[in-house]
Amino acid sequence: MKRLLYALFLLPLAVQAQRPVTNQRVYDTIPFIPEHTTQRLAQFQKEPITTGHIMFLGNSITEMGDWKKVLNDTTVINRGIGGDITYGILRRLKDVTDRQPSKLFILCGINDIGKDIPDAVIADNMMKIVKQVRATCPQTKIYIQSVLPLNPAMPNFPQHYDKEEHVLAVNKLLRANALAAGYTFVNIFPLFLDKDKRLDAQYSYEGLHLKPPAYDIWVAFLKKQGYL
Repeated sequence: MKRLLYALFLLPLAVQAQRPVTNQRVYDTIPFIPEHTTQRLAQFQKEPITTGHIMFLGNSITEMGDWKKVLNDTTVINRGIGGDITYGILRRLKDVTDRQPSKLFILCGINDIGKDIPDAVIADNMMKIVKQVRATCPQTKIYIQSVLPLNPAMPNFPQHYDKEEHVLAVNKLLRANALAAGYTFVNIFPLFLDKDKRLDAQYSYEGLHLKPPAYDIWVAFLKKQGYL
């Protein structure tokens, strides 16, 4: 199942060059793998609504994490959907807020970058996500995590993600907006860097997604910072 899921995430969708020839939006807002989104949302609907638990929300990097095992907590909720973008998360927030999580860890943005959604739009969507959660779950502690580094030099790296400058720009905006938006910014970007400032190959399958040992490092850092 894990291999099948991994293969699914590697299916590259053509990202056409988009020239701003009008003042209209020149990027789409559909997640990379719509059919997988539909399947995951159907699965979520079947799950009982339990409240007050820790939740991880995001794209494939979140979905591929075995959070229950890494945290040794069977109540942790995984709301990662492979291929998702910030617009997708905005559309499915009711599933999140219905469960009134005690802590919400969000990691999203790399697929937006892959779709050429502007950095400022990504950051603004994250603020909208936080605002909506705050409105219905005032007790929830919200943690926005930095977009992870990339390693385009690794075999099978999906080249439409080779946009490190946008990763850095989005992370800068996420950090800058934290106080005004009322969330905690968590910089996990440095955790997985190699000597060349790229995603360390030992922690990644293809320079984008993480291997299981990386999640242990991730959670250890969250605990060290007092977030878990």
